[in-house]
Amino acid sequence: MSFLRLYLRAVSLVGPDRGLALGLAFAGVVLALLGFAEPILFGRVVDALTHDRPAMGLVGLWAGLGFLGIAAGIFVSLHADRLAHRRRLEVMKSFFEHVVQLPASFHSEEQSGRLIAVMLRGTDHLFTLLLSVFREHLTAMVMLVVLVPVSLWMNARMGLLLIGLMVVYGTLSALVVRKTRFGQERAEAYHSQLSGRVVDVIGNVSVVQSFTRLQEEARALQGIMGNLIAAQFPVLNWWALASVLTRAAATVTIVSLFALGTSLHAKGEITVGEIVSFVGFAGLLIGRLDQLTQFLSTLVFEAAGMRQFFQVLDKTSTLIEKPGAPPLKVTAGRVVFDRVSFLYPNSTSGIFDVSFVAEPGETVAIVGPTGSGKSTALALLQRVRDPDAGAITVDGQDLRDVTLDSVRRSIGVVFQDAGLFDRSIAENLRIGKPDATDEEIRRAARLAEADRFIEAKQGGWDARAGERGRGLSGGER
Repeated sequence: MSFLRLYLRAVSLVGPDRGLALGLAFAGVVLALLGFAEPILFGRVVDALTHDRPAMGLVGLWAGLGFLGIAAGIFVSLHADRLAHRRRLEVMKSFFEHVVQLPASFHSEEQSGRLIAVMLRGTDHLFTLLLSVFREHLTAMVMLVVLVPVSLWMNARMGLLLIGLMVVYGTLSALVVRKTRFGQERAEAYHSQLSGRVVDVIGNVSVVQSFTRLQEEARALQGIMGNLIAAQFPVLNWWALASVLTRAAATVTIVSLFALGTSLHAKGEITVGEIVSFVGFAGLLIGRLDQLTQFLSTLVFEAAGMRQFFQVLDKTSTLIEKPGAPPLKVTAGRVVFDRVSFLYPNSTSGIFDVSFVAEPGETVAIVGPTGSGKSTALALLQRVRDPDAGAITVDGQDLRDVTLDSVRRSIGVVFQDAGLFDRSIAENLRIGKPDATDEEIRRAARLAEADRFIEAKQGGWDARAGERGRGLSGGER
């Protein structure tokens, strides 16, 4: 995805706030035009005073436009903040829902820490983009567009100096973007690797402590940080060079304006007020160009993170639900595996030509050595994955022909590993049945002979299980 398309897609995420975005854009244009009024009126007031003409009318107009600018600024600041915060949370919610719905094949290849980092960095970048565009940079871009004809209209030779400064800024920025784009992508990849590594180690802290791997893990983390710095510093060097050169160009332009203005004034071709206006234009121009250059550097730094964010959003599930698929209707519960085969991607393991029938009321055990496909067969029954060949039916209904949600709601599962949330014990027990009553939860715990240790805990049913159940012993989990 190209740099421009990437950020056009990001801006398109304003979604239902499009009307507010248009209002903010209009207010930004108004602020830009009002920004030009100040140096022009300042110059007119100076000319009026130097020629002993009345200036109070100009001062009153200046004050009125100033109050209008304040009102527009308040509107932009208030609503740009609200829009950016609202869209950030909405996009984060959409990203979360999308990732959670992706199949097991995706999650088996991705680090959870990397996904968390991609989500947080992507939504933070979006927040920064929307807030800065609507609060500042749209106004700056409009001002640059308007500046060219206005300055040329007032004095062509003075205007050309300002246009020359714009060309210098634009050329240097384009050069630095071209030089730093791929370096920043490498740096962003190391950022994601760093986040993934940290979450991986913290998630297995008991293993790290038990096998005294703290020093080894710290050294590995330091190695990633070294690679990150090695990739990031050249990018920073280019932007530092651009900053120095643009500031030098700005200083030269200001001095040149005064020199040219003095020469033209001596010939009677420009007034003192017009010189003052052009100096005001130069101040506006330099400030806005500095803003936009900094904004461009931010976009370059954040482009790789935004690209990773959209790459995850563009991932599609391999589990395709047919349009208009009906829900699974379990009448008896007859399960049939009919010549089912499945092979894991880039692997030789899986199951091959498996057939069996589990009649209603029967207890069927699938046995075999490690890696023979027992868990794979049950994953196919839950439709965590789809078979490459053959069919799995429940009461004669192919699982691929019914809704995915109805399949999983119809199957009760006890996992080999106890997957627990950092919530209360009662909330964890309600995961399979959110509307379960307190009595149903207690009955389930009694049947599992877990009620005694739960009630003996401090907090009882409201005691927290801890992250991944670490607040419980192995047997309690």
